Amino acid sequence: MGLPASLTQALDKNNLFVPTPIQIQAIPLALQGKDILGSAQTGTGKTLAFAIPLVAKLLNEPNTGSALVIVPTRELAHQVTNEIRKLLFQNSALRVALLIGGEPIFRQLNQLQKKPQIVIGTPGRIIDHIERKTLITRNVSVLVLDETDRSLIWALEFKLKGS
Repeated sequence: MGLPASLTQALDKNNLFVPTPIQIQAIPLALQGKDILGSAQTGTGKTLAFAIPLVAKLLNEPNTGSALVIVPTRELAHQVTNEIRKLLFQNSALRVALLIGGEPIFRQLNQLQKKPQIVIGTPGRIIDHIERKTLITRNVSVLVLDETDRSLIWALEFKLKGS
């Protein structure tokens, strides 16, 4: 697939030898820079389907900008962050920031000051940081909207409750 050696080593270290159907379909397209809309059941490897090409792009093209991954829940944000960190196990050059509610803001500000290449967070906290001007999005070259259906349902419910 043309993956960086450190990423291939991380996949081997985590026993990720055989790609799942969603990964077989999505990864080659994402590596070509194509937009992807993927749908698969829980537990089928969707996170790695976007995380592998995302990390590969940032490793292969260090000046490409950054990635913003938006997820609907804190739990999913933690899961995605953990999966991406596994892919970076030997790459301290790439930094990850986790922006979610319920966590101390000062820790997030500290992460953002280090200029992470990958930012993962929930919509509310990401908007909060954008409004504070602590998250600058002009250099985002990769945008991932994970579990978009759940995010839209959450936003609609929030809006309806506020009406």
